[in-house]
Amino acid sequence: MSVVASEKKDFDPLASLRTLLHQDLKGVDQIIDCNLDSSISLIPTIGRHLIYAGGKRLRPLLTIASYRLFEDSGDGAIGLAAAVEFIHTATLLHDDVIDESKLRRGLPTANDVWGNQASVLVGDFLFARSFQLMIESNNSDVLKILAAAAACISEGEVLQLSLCHNLDVKVEDSLRVIEAKTATLFAAACQVGALMANQTAHASALRDYGQNLGMAFQIVDDILDYCANASRLGKDVGDDFREGKITLPVILAYPHCQDDEKEFLRKTLIDHHQTPNDLLRALEILHKRQGFTKAYDLAATYSEKARQALGPLPAHPIKDLLNGLIDHSLQRGC
Repeated sequence: MSVVASEKKDFDPLASLRTLLHQDLKGVDQIIDCNLDSSISLIPTIGRHLIYAGGKRLRPLLTIASYRLFEDSGDGAIGLAAAVEFIHTATLLHDDVIDESKLRRGLPTANDVWGNQASVLVGDFLFARSFQLMIESNNSDVLKILAAAAACISEGEVLQLSLCHNLDVKVEDSLRVIEAKTATLFAAACQVGALMANQTAHASALRDYGQNLGMAFQIVDDILDYCANASRLGKDVGDDFREGKITLPVILAYPHCQDDEKEFLRKTLIDHHQTPNDLLRALEILHKRQGFTKAYDLAATYSEKARQALGPLPAHPIKDLLNGLIDHSLQRGC
């Protein structure tokens, strides 16, 4: 590998974007901390447990970046970036309850420590706080976009629930879940940042960028659940397998499996009859039947759409870093 290629591989656009926008992110953290305050001590305890547990703040970062593409001064997007993080955190709290997850970002989940009821209720509190922050933006278009995104995320959860325990899920239905649960908030995060900079003409391009980046990001996450190490992933590797989640790599591989392989996947994912070595067998099947390869190809397709969406935007160092995020998302794969 050449020195240039090695440097490109080692370059981290997410870290660079965080460094460039560190002052704005500091403001986001201050707003988050202030809005976690409550006389009910369990609310800030649970909220801070997850929000300050090492998350990358990717979604609020996209909001700020989309604003700073056009505005060098002012802090018009900081409150909305905090609202976006509250929405995301609320969905994580609810997700962990539904999935009965034990680990999130390398730490015990809130539901594992404080129970399901507290986690759900604090998630609801964070949703409410996000709407208060949206209203403070005094922009009805922004409010409509983020409110619609929050509703879409909930629809995605219900859709995913309705598709549980079914190995014959259609690829398009799996992609609908990814779009609703992940890509919609990526898209909204980017779009509202541009709108707060009064860039209506560019807002749709940034929405499309966020939508496609979110699709690629989540597809790679589904691959990583089988392939990464726990410290890198931020949760136990194989959680999706152990929880019986029918994710995209499984859906893409299953039609091409032999009968004994299909029976194994039904036994482990649907009937939840698993032994300690079953994850390795599942990994072998998904590799052999190209579930990971096909999923990665889909992620690459969405990544290219994200790159095309950025094309019309004006030249700017932040645009370069947003472009870099596309490759960075893909390079997390197996």
